Amino acid sequence: MTTASPASSRMPVALYALTAGSFGIGCAEFVMMGLLLQVATDLHISIASAGLLISIYALGVFVGAPVLTIASRRMPRKAVLIALMAIYAVGNLACAVAPNYEMLMIARVITSLTHGTFFGVGAVVATSLVAEDRKASAISIMFSGLTLATLLGMPAGAWLGLHFGWRSTFWAMTLIGIASMATIALWVPRSREAMAPAPLREELRAIAKPQVLLGLLMTMLGFAGVFVVITYVQPLLTRMAGFAESAVSPILLMFGGGMIIGNLLGGRLADRKPVPALVGTLLALAVVLGVMSFTLHSKIAIIVFVGLLGIAAFATVSPLQLRVLRKAEGVGQNLASSFNIAFFNLGNALGAWLGGVVIDHGPGLSAVTWVAALVTLSGLLVALWSLYLDRTPSAEPIEAGMATCDSTAS
Repeated sequence: MTTASPASSRMPVALYALTAGSFGIGCAEFVMMGLLLQVATDLHISIASAGLLISIYALGVFVGAPVLTIASRRMPRKAVLIALMAIYAVGNLACAVAPNYEMLMIARVITSLTHGTFFGVGAVVATSLVAEDRKASAISIMFSGLTLATLLGMPAGAWLGLHFGWRSTFWAMTLIGIASMATIALWVPRSREAMAPAPLREELRAIAKPQVLLGLLMTMLGFAGVFVVITYVQPLLTRMAGFAESAVSPILLMFGGGMIIGNLLGGRLADRKPVPALVGTLLALAVVLGVMSFTLHSKIAIIVFVGLLGIAAFATVSPLQLRVLRKAEGVGQNLASSFNIAFFNLGNALGAWLGGVVIDHGPGLSAVTWVAALVTLSGLLVALWSLYLDRTPSAEPIEAGMATCDSTAS
């Protein structure tokens, strides 16, 4: 009988190479929020126009995830990840040297195209590196790069932009892209799957499974609730709670720290009990958003709930991603995983839009938290319906049996 060595219980170093890549891509998503004023002043555009550089990124992720995943389906997964980081580096280089607003917009789109496919393919690679009972934790470790980008990358990018100009931030992300490409090339093992992929129609059929579609829907609705609130956290903190604008950045560190805790917690819970983790994390997120409605006028309470929102929001990531991966199975995992990342970002865009509607057209800023709770609750209802269908006999075995009978009769 053999015993496991201490090293065998550690996560493989390849996971941390994936984490480095996810950190870089996370920076590209969040860093613009701290550069809007500098970009607007330098390029002589309005702050609202500069804000479109954030919106276009989210839409680019939604489009790029399925398109690049399909386009790269015949490539080994390691080669795909390296190529994506190369595109990321080129996109950020183009941002750094963009002579005008239009070229910066195009460069942001180029950069955004890599986001969904990297996290989608990366999640599949991460789960292939570990045993069955550690797959969710592997996903959470890879996604921890995204949480670190929020906690460290966003304020660091804002600091660079303030002291050395906004272009310096994109030069730094270009270097991060090159470094990530090197770590993936050195540490991520070659994938062992067959080089010839399954026919595209089979992959699309896997995506079209009702349970996969329900998984994508619960992802979109669950995270839309988060962005109904977090997009407008600055006016919530200043106009509702009475904080000075200078206090917003330090308070957001609570959100970033909460994201790290929630990400790791969600991975461990999903490893142990995937179904309770899925339901429990969505329920916890809805509760935090709902109760937050009663903290908007208390400085101490709202700081606590900003941190709790970070924990609850990212505790859902691994259970949601794992759910879609398992329901897609085999040939559809790459595409399903990338689609799920796309739907996270579609939820981001939907939440930001819905929050704006609530503020501009009523019932107003004070209502965004309970509206967010209702959106996340709708994601929980989708999850419960999906789990109910798990317990219902599927038509697939019946159809398979009929096909067998027909072949036997012939």
